[in-house]
Amino acid sequence: MIPWLADRPAFPPVEQALTEPNGLLAAGGRLTPEWLIAAYRHGIFPWYSQGEPILWWSPNPRLVLQPAAIRITRSLRKTLRQRRFEVRFDTAFDAVVRECAAPREPGGGTWITAEIRAAYDRMHELGYAHSVECWQEDRLVGGLYGMAMGRAFFGESMFCRVSDASKVALAHLARFLERHNYAVIDCQMTTPHLLSMGAHEIGRSEFSAGLADWTREGPPPRKWSAISGADFDWD
Repeated sequence: MIPWLADRPAFPPVEQALTEPNGLLAAGGRLTPEWLIAAYRHGIFPWYSQGEPILWWSPNPRLVLQPAAIRITRSLRKTLRQRRFEVRFDTAFDAVVRECAAPREPGGGTWITAEIRAAYDRMHELGYAHSVECWQEDRLVGGLYGMAMGRAFFGESMFCRVSDASKVALAHLARFLERHNYAVIDCQMTTPHLLSMGAHEIGRSEFSAGLADWTREGPPPRKWSAISGADFDWD
């Protein structure tokens, strides 16, 4: 059994999350900024499908990536040097979320519901949620979005319409976060793709202890739209 959350963002200790399914902690609540800020500060995120109540998760172990430790292969470095994509930050947040929400296969579903989209659009307006976008001839062909809080970035989803576009977006994100002294990119769930790019698993208790410091440090919420990926040197 998991607790049902009512009218205020008071989450149970993450240690009470289920082992099967891994990390399911609570249900109910809301997706207002107050709820989302409280959740992310404790390493909790919403993830559910259309027709379900809001479900809150804190998996163990947790996949994380230190910005300076991103693994850039020779072929990806070549792509970055050639600047095949124009990389922008926070210029098309809702479009990135819409692309991430598109089903991966015909007839498939998505966890990025209209409710989720509206909630993160609001967090973007408040300066917490951000997008990294890859463009070709003014066409959005890849990118990612997530939440920044203190010195932690919480990745939510990415998409790719042209080969390497999402990898280029992640590389630019990592370089930007490294430059601005961010401590960690939270990748949430383990995937072979993210492991290949240098992410690794840590225990939930270690992650929670880090968040206690990371989310209290760093810059205040702000838009990143003035940043250009062209500023980064890939030699």
